[in-house]
Amino acid sequence: MWQSSPPGSVYDYIRLASFSLGADGLVEQWSRRAEELFGICARDVVGRDPVQVFLPEHHRARGHHEVAEILDGKEWTGLVPFRMPDSAAGAGGAEGMAEIYVMPSETATGERGALCLVVDVTALRRIETDLAASQAIFGQSPFGFLLFGTDLTVQRTNRRFATVFGGAAEDHRGRTVHDYLARPEADRVADALARVLATGESITDIQITGTEPGSTERRHWSVNLYRVHSGSGRPVGVAGLATDVTRRHRAAREAADARRNLALLNEAGARIGNSLDLETTARELLDVAVPGFCDLASVDLYQGLLTGDEAPPGVTDGSAELRRVAFASAVSDAPLAAPGCVGPGEDPAEVTVGSVHRYPFGTPCAKALRTGRARAVHADDGELVHSTLAVPMVAHDTVIGLVQFSRTKGSESFGERDRALATELASRAAVCMDNARLYRREHERALILQRSLLPPGDPEAAGLDIACRYLPGNTATEVGGDWFDVIELPGHRTALVVGDVMGRGLRAAVAMGELRTAVRTLALLDLEPAEVLSALDEIARGLGTPSGAQHASRAAHKSRDADLSEVYLATCVYAVYDPVTRRCTFANAGHLPPIVVEPGEEPLLLDVPPGMPLGVGGEPFEEVEVELSEGSLLALYTDGLVESREHPLDEGLHDLRTAMSGPVRPLEDVCDHVLTTLDTRHGEDDIALLMARIQGLPAEAVGDWRLPREPRSVGRARELARAQLVSWDLEDLVDTTELLVSELVTNALRYGEGEIRLRLLRDRTLVCEVWDAGLVQPRRRRARDTDEGGRGLQLVGLLSAAWGARRTPRGKTVWFELPLPDGESRTPAELSVEQLLSMY
Repeated sequence: MWQSSPPGSVYDYIRLASFSLGADGLVEQWSRRAEELFGICARDVVGRDPVQVFLPEHHRARGHHEVAEILDGKEWTGLVPFRMPDSAAGAGGAEGMAEIYVMPSETATGERGALCLVVDVTALRRIETDLAASQAIFGQSPFGFLLFGTDLTVQRTNRRFATVFGGAAEDHRGRTVHDYLARPEADRVADALARVLATGESITDIQITGTEPGSTERRHWSVNLYRVHSGSGRPVGVAGLATDVTRRHRAAREAADARRNLALLNEAGARIGNSLDLETTARELLDVAVPGFCDLASVDLYQGLLTGDEAPPGVTDGSAELRRVAFASAVSDAPLAAPGCVGPGEDPAEVTVGSVHRYPFGTPCAKALRTGRARAVHADDGELVHSTLAVPMVAHDTVIGLVQFSRTKGSESFGERDRALATELASRAAVCMDNARLYRREHERALILQRSLLPPGDPEAAGLDIACRYLPGNTATEVGGDWFDVIELPGHRTALVVGDVMGRGLRAAVAMGELRTAVRTLALLDLEPAEVLSALDEIARGLGTPSGAQHASRAAHKSRDADLSEVYLATCVYAVYDPVTRRCTFANAGHLPPIVVEPGEEPLLLDVPPGMPLGVGGEPFEEVEVELSEGSLLALYTDGLVESREHPLDEGLHDLRTAMSGPVRPLEDVCDHVLTTLDTRHGEDDIALLMARIQGLPAEAVGDWRLPREPRSVGRARELARAQLVSWDLEDLVDTTELLVSELVTNALRYGEGEIRLRLLRDRTLVCEVWDAGLVQPRRRRARDTDEGGRGLQLVGLLSAAWGARRTPRGKTVWFELPLPDGESRTPAELSVEQLLSMY
C-alpha cells in the first residue's frame, strides 16, 4: 500500500531535491525541493541550461563537459558547487556544495535524458556530525540511558546500562522495567513512564532502589524521564537517564546518622542524670534510646551496687547477680531480653523489671561484663529481634551493669557507628549512676547520723504529753540540719528544744549533732534559757574553725568583714517547763515563734523576742516567761513545715494555726492532721515538729514547806517528809528519804543563808528539793577517817538515783531523786547496813 511521506520525514533533514534533463541537455523538469534548495523557480529554469542557471561562472566550462558525458549514457556522481539562494546566504549569495547523482534515462521514443538527485552536502555533513556526536555521547556516557518505545519496552540502551545489568546493549531490547526491579519499585517506575508518555511532562530525580545482578548490595539510582518526539512532533517513546547515587545516599545517610547521633548525645546530656536515683537514671537512658536509637532496650545493674556495698563488683567473670531496673520497648510482643544472652532452656520473658538474674558464662552479655567491651548478639532466623548490642556500663574503670540495645526486623542492623554511640550513651549513664550511688551512700550515712542524734520516739516528761515528728528531705534532696530534743531537768522540769542549722548536707548534719550535744550538756548544767543560747552561740561560731569557738570569737573581733563561708548559722528556740507552776520560760535565737493553743481559744503566736541566729554573736538573748493553762497545746517547729518556694511564710503560719484549731484531739492525731493538712512541699527541706500538751502536777503530788533557820528545823523536815510519803503510799522510801532530807537541811543550816524551803514532788520519780538563799554551791569531797563530817553528799550520791544543785534567782537549790518502788532502777534498800556504817 502506497503511503505518502509524513511531514518532518528524513528527507526534511537531508535536504534532497531532484530535476531532469532532456536530450538537449536543458532542464526538462524542476521539482519543488529543487526550488527550495537552489532558490530558483521552475519557470526560470525549465528549458534552460542548468550549467548557466546555478553553477558559478568559473565552474561552467567543466559543467558543460560533464553534461555532455551524461547525455552519452554515463552515470555520474560528484560534488557540484552551486550558488546558494540570496535568502540563505545574504545579499549577493554564496557558493554551496551539492552532491549530485545523475542517472541516464530514455524516453519511450528512445530519446536520451538524465534524472538528477541532489543532496545538500552541508546539511548531510551536519547530520553525520550530529549522529557521530550522539553516538559518542550515548555510547560513552557514564550514565545509564534507555529509550522506551510507545509500548514501554526497551528499544535501546547504552553501554553503561548494559555494563551494570549485564549482557550487550542489544540484549536488552524488548525488556520492561519489571526485568530489572522488584515489583513495588517496577510498578512505580512503569506508572511514571506511562504518565510521561501520556502527558509529555518530564519527571526528574525519581529515586529508585534495587540490586545489581549477582549482588545483594542495595543500590540507589536517580532517574530523569522525558518524552521523545519525531521531527514532525509525533511521540515515539520515553527516554530515561539513570545516575548511580549510591555514594551520595551513603554519604547522606552517614551525615544523617551523624546528625542523629549528635542529637541523641545532646538529648542524653540534657535528660540523663537529672536525678540522683539509680532507677530514674536508668529510665532516662532508655527514654533517650527508644525509639530514637533502637526498638527496645533494658538496663541491668549489679545487685551489690543496689544493696549499698562499699565497692561495686567491677570486672568479674560476668556471672554475678544483676537486677533488671528498667525496660522500654517501641514494639508490642517484644522479648524482655536478647535471646542470645540467656542460658539454655531459659525464657527471656522471665527477666522482668525488678527480677534478679545471672548471665551464663559463655553468653555475649557475660563476655561484655567480663571484658568491659560492647558485644554484638546475633539472633536466629525467625526471631523478632535480629540485632542486639550488649554494652557494659563502665564508670571510673569499673563495670556497674549492662545495657542492651535491640532492633527488630525491618530496622537496619547495628554498625560500628552505632556501637560507638551505644558505648557513649552507656558510659554517660554509668557515670551518672555511679555518682548517684556515691550520693546515695553518703546520703544514707548522713541520714543515719542525723537520726542517731535525734531523741528516740515517744519521749516522756513530767507534766507534759509529748508528740513529735521528724521528716527528712527525700532522696532527691540533701540531708538538712533540723533537730529537736526533749531533756529532763531536775525538779521534774523539762527543756524543749527545736533548731535548724542553715544549709544542707553532711556538714550541716554534723554541725546539728554538735549543737544538739552542746544543748544537752548546757541543759544539764541547769542554766537559764538565755544563758544556754549565749553559750551555744559561742560554740556555733567555733564550729567552722579548726581551733574552736575562742579562735572564731577573736577572728570576729579582728575583722567583721571576714569570710563567713566556714561559719555555721543556726536558729534555735529553747524552752524550760516547770510542771509545778505550769510556767514555761522561752529564749529564741532567730527561730520561728512558738504557737500556743489555750483551751477554747484560737491558736496564738507567742511574742518571744526573736534574737539573732546562733553563730552571729555580739547580741544578748532575752527570756519570756509564760504561765500556761491546764490542757494548753504548745507547738515548736522548723521552717520546712510552713515555708517553701511556692508557699510564703505568712501563709504557712496561718495554715498551721488553722490546722491546730478545732476540737480537742489526741496529740498524735493533731500531729498527723497538721502534716496531712499543710502543703509542706516535702522534699524541699527537713521538717521537725514538737508538740506538748500541758498537764501540770496536781496539788496532791506536791509537798511544799518553809522552815525557819534553826536547828529544830532538821527534825521538822524529817517529820514533814515522812508524813507526805505515807500519804502517797510510799512507805518503802520513808527511811531513805528521811535520812537524805536530814543531810540536805543540815547542810543548808551550816553553809546556806536565809529561810529554808523543802519541796517534795511525785511523778514518775520522787524528787526532793531543799532551797536556801546562799549562793555557794555544794561540793562533794572525800572525807578522811579522822574527819567528823564531809560524808553527807557522799551518802546522798550513794542512796539516790541522781542529785545535784542549781542556782535560783534568790540563791540555790540542792536536790536528789529516788525511783518509785515499782521502777527498774536500783533502790536504796539494796544497800547493806555495812555499806552505810562504813561511811561513818
